[in-house]
Amino acid sequence: MPTAETEIAAQELAEVLFGNGQTNVFAILDGASSPDLVKNLYEHEPENCCLYRGVLPPDIATVAPYLVRLELDDKFSEWLLAEGWGVHWGVFLHSAAVLRALRDHFREFHTVELPDQRTVLFRYYDPRVLRTFLPVCNPVELTTFFGPVQSFLVEGQSPDSGTKFIFAAKTLKTEPFQIKKSS
Repeated sequence: MPTAETEIAAQELAEVLFGNGQTNVFAILDGASSPDLVKNLYEHEPENCCLYRGVLPPDIATVAPYLVRLELDDKFSEWLLAEGWGVHWGVFLHSAAVLRALRDHFREFHTVELPDQRTVLFRYYDPRVLRTFLPVCNPVELTTFFGPVQSFLVEGQSPDSGTKFIFAAKTLKTEPFQIKKSS
C-alpha cells in the first residue's frame, strides 16, 4: 500500500515523465527485480511486450525484461511510479517510435562480449547499469544504443533523485532532477 510520501513522489515523477506531453513514455522493466510485474501486466493490460523472443516457460517469463508503454493516470503507471522508483525495477524512456519498433531495437542488446571473449547478459534495463554505461560510450556507441530513443530517465543512487540522458549533436547531455519528499 503506497504511503502519502510515495504518492507525492509518484506524482512528481509523473510530472517529470509526462510533463511535456509531446512524446510517448515507455519503461523497460526487469521481471527479476519487479515483484508481481507479470501479474500487473495481465491485470492492467498496458501495451507491452517481452523483450525475449518466442514462447517462454513461466519461470523465465516472470524474470524477463518487458517493454511497456505508459499512460498518464492509468492504473499500471500509477502502480509502477508508486512502487518501482528507487528499487531498480527498470528504466524509463521517451520516444516517438511505436512499441514494436522499440522492441526490435532493444532486442539487439541482450548480450555483450567481454574482452576475454565471454558472452554475458547485458542488463541495460537496470538503472544502476544504464547510468554507468551511457557516460562511457563514444558517439558511435551512443548513436547505436539510443536509436529511436529521445531520452532515458533513470533513478539516482537515492530514491529522491534521477538523471535524464539525452543524446543530441553527437553529445550525451545529462540533466539531473530531484523528486521532493514530503516532510
